[in-house]
Amino acid sequence: MDTSEFNSKEKAIFNALKTVIDPELGVSIVDLGLIYDISVDNNGKCQINWTLTTMGCPIIDVLTGLIYEAAMSVDGIKECEAKLVYYPQWTPEKMSREARMTLGVHL
Repeated sequence: MDTSEFNSKEKAIFNALKTVIDPELGVSIVDLGLIYDISVDNNGKCQINWTLTTMGCPIIDVLTGLIYEAAMSVDGIKECEAKLVYYPQWTPEKMSREARMTLGVHL
């Protein structure tokens, strides 16, 4: 994900999301490439668009809660919507090099 156009709050949320570990895979959701977009308005409301590695994943509620908690831990964030999206479809190419190495994925 290109974070070069993120403002300071969006970068702080992105960094907080690096601490959210997918409980099934043991890798951060950022390194898995599950975070598609982060936006924060002037009132401290953020929206995070994210996805799953597979549709029907049984831990949707767990990940949604962890994403919400991470975002709300950032100073100045007053509200958060973690929006699950399915487009673009996730592929292993979205993973960081570290995640691919950890999971033994060779592209």
